[in-house]
Amino acid sequence: MLDPIDMAILKCLQENARAQWREIGERVHLTGQAVGGRIRKMEELGIIEGYTVRLNPGKLEPSIHALVTIFMKTSDHAPFQAFIQKQAEIIEAHRISGEGCYLLKVSVSDQEKLNTLLDDILHFGNYRVNLSIKQLK
Repeated sequence: MLDPIDMAILKCLQENARAQWREIGERVHLTGQAVGGRIRKMEELGIIEGYTVRLNPGKLEPSIHALVTIFMKTSDHAPFQAFIQKQAEIIEAHRISGEGCYLLKVSVSDQEKLNTLLDDILHFGNYRVNLSIKQLK
């Protein structure tokens, strides 16, 4: 469905979603208008679902990033799944195999907020916390 030029356009957009169509065209040897047409087609097909901004939380405010492994007390996970959907501090939530039931990526502004979230999680199960000391990628 996608040809090598489409793949090159996607790579350019992944590197810089704000790149001008003309700039992308220079890299893939098309006119800006042709690049725009291909991008619109990929959007219509659902290949490109949207555009996003990556923020550097450390530049915005001091924050704590933690990876929290959840060990559920019960086999009824629906209440916990509803809980995590409501928590803005939980950036990502994955149901996992292996050790634990869920892996949460959490970002909070201070230790007190992390403790409050962890106390709330105790209603559903036990946890193990790993604090991020530096994001590499």
